[in-house]
Amino acid sequence: MKKPKANKNGNGHAAAIRIEFHDAVAATVAIAGTFNEWHPDATPMLRVGPDRWVKDLALPPGNYEYRLVVDGIWMPDPSARETVPNQFGEQNSVLNVKASPA
Repeated sequence: MKKPKANKNGNGHAAAIRIEFHDAVAATVAIAGTFNEWHPDATPMLRVGPDRWVKDLALPPGNYEYRLVVDGIWMPDPSARETVPNQFGEQNSVLNVKASPA
């Protein structure tokens, strides 16, 4: 997958971001995106209930594309507010991270 660069702006202070996903049958869920060079094993999500997965990230301000990797299958985040097409004819989810107060 092509590795788009994050667009950084603002004061550079990392903002706390929580990604949450619901799936009762998934055995593993991870996040791959521009913030981790699209490595599907670099950012695993944690199961915090029978159908709930979460991951807290600290990201500098910018726009980041990402996808969830659910049991090895890449998919857009169903709760993402924004998506963009990728080079494979699918959708990437988008995180718009604003600068956090210093």
